[in-house]
Amino acid sequence: MSDDRDEAELLALLEDEYARAILAATSAKPMPVDTLSDRCDASESTIYRRVDRLKEHDLVEEQTEFDPGGHHYSVYASRLRGVNVTFEDGEWSVELDRRPASEEDVADRFTRMWQDL
Repeated sequence: MSDDRDEAELLALLEDEYARAILAATSAKPMPVDTLSDRCDASESTIYRRVDRLKEHDLVEEQTEFDPGGHHYSVYASRLRGVNVTFEDGEWSVELDRRPASEEDVADRFTRMWQDL
């Protein structure tokens, strides 16, 4: 029964225009919240709330980016490729097609950043 509730919550989340806009934008490349705020025409607090909900359903992942000044910040990348809702034999189900999670860890990214300089 909890699966039905989770699937209903997932569909409710995907019904949200900001959640869909975040997933679309981050499917092209990882983006920080301020960029997503501009792209989605929403406040940063709205973006943070939607990103938190998307993370709860494993639809986006948080990655760490480093800037040349030595600071770091979070960017978000979509893990969702597609959604298939099936209605059959009096039942319904949701199937997600996810991208593999990023396997590059922070140390590897830091090394790559220094190599690119």
